[in-house]
Amino acid sequence: MNYKYLAHHLIPAALLIFQSSCFQLPDQSTVGAIDTSTKVSAAAVTNKDTAGFTTGDTARLSSSTFHVQTESLSEDFEQTGKGKATYVKGEVISVNGTWLLADALVGNTGADRKNGEHDIRIRNTGRLTMNFDIAQAKSIQIMYATYGNDGASAWQLWVSKDGGENYEQTGETVTANTTTLTAAIFKLDIQAPVRFQIRKTGGGRNRLNIDDLVINGGKVPQKPGVIKTQQPEQQIVNHNHDDDNLLPGNPSAATPSVSSTDNYLIDHYYYTESYNKKKTAPNWVSWHISAKDLGSAKRNNDFRADRALPQGWYTADQTAYKGSGFDKGHNCPSGDRTSSSAANSSTFLMSNMIPQAPNNNQHTWEHLESYCRDQVKKGNEIYVIMGSYGSGGTGTNGYHTTIDNGRINVPSHIWKVVIIIPNGNNDLMRINTTTRIIAVDTPNENTVSANWMSYLCTVRDIEKATGYNLLSALPKAVQDVVETRKFKGGD
Repeated sequence: MNYKYLAHHLIPAALLIFQSSCFQLPDQSTVGAIDTSTKVSAAAVTNKDTAGFTTGDTARLSSSTFHVQTESLSEDFEQTGKGKATYVKGEVISVNGTWLLADALVGNTGADRKNGEHDIRIRNTGRLTMNFDIAQAKSIQIMYATYGNDGASAWQLWVSKDGGENYEQTGETVTANTTTLTAAIFKLDIQAPVRFQIRKTGGGRNRLNIDDLVINGGKVPQKPGVIKTQQPEQQIVNHNHDDDNLLPGNPSAATPSVSSTDNYLIDHYYYTESYNKKKTAPNWVSWHISAKDLGSAKRNNDFRADRALPQGWYTADQTAYKGSGFDKGHNCPSGDRTSSSAANSSTFLMSNMIPQAPNNNQHTWEHLESYCRDQVKKGNEIYVIMGSYGSGGTGTNGYHTTIDNGRINVPSHIWKVVIIIPNGNNDLMRINTTTRIIAVDTPNENTVSANWMSYLCTVRDIEKATGYNLLSALPKAVQDVVETRKFKGGD
């Protein structure tokens, strides 16, 4: 018996008595959901079944219906070695066996809905798969919730009885639409070796949290005797595929380790950044723009704290810039993410902001952003890296080195590098010595010119000022040409 699990999930006796109570389930494979935050002794049944309940109905818990087995296999994802900090496909090893994560990672942030230190976070149409069999399974309970500020997601449970060769769905599709961990219970009664797979099937880029799994009547035929840690090579992420935010390179070799406080890599999906805890702002942000990113979604204006930052880090909120004389300046702009409301909303996280002189933000930078979007509308795609450096800028209230009682650094310079290529495939291979590359470095002052071309420079100029290697994914021979050439203008 997993006592850590019981400590987290022992609901009042009226709700769940482990030895003899739960809610009535039909003989066929079905699923119900229990909101563990409530003290009401009822469970929402999420599917239409032969017991006569329909979606949204509640079934009163009794003391004589579904018996929870005392022999169970529990997985809380707490002991997964070094974990898995990126969405790249890879494995983690727990006390029960190996799990395959595709477009999924081991979550450990404040925005992950979890019991304990870790859970699983799945995005897009990602999957969490058992790479081992259990001897049998009478039922399975899975805790789920939406991640952070994301919207609803749908997911399904799939079963394989042939060692993972073939899978079939069991039960109904479950919808996660709350940040409260909720239990989905599937009755199975499988008397043969079996393994499970969780598939995220709806909600697009919204992320889904999965935590404590309990398989009643489940037993691993041969449990691993040693807890193995994930090998370092499983953490290596290859970014050389089209449309990847980091296709041109990782300028500062940022990592997603919480110990990398001043160079912390965050993948927001719609953009990727190196975040600086000391400055409470990004070092740089990198993203890709194509026609599919530009739609009709309205500007959300939902500035908010980034609750996904590591626990204990200061998180600036929408009031942090109030009265400072500086704009909440987007790195990845709202206008570059109008394909959906979720995409646009992502750009309003405060971890995407810097204190920017209003004229710099509203005129100089806006003109350059509009130029880039015009290029996309003309049949191009664009890779952008934007950042800032130094301390001390001049807004409408004069010169300041910090705002928010000294917690947010005001940069002295704001820069951007833009790579423009025609629409196509194999993007990295198509960036060559003739590719249009724009490099701009502006002072963070309110007297700045509205004409961004007044601040043209070379990529190498920015690299010298920041210490970054901005286009590290390109061959050195290509870098030596494009990084030393200043943009001359053009359509």
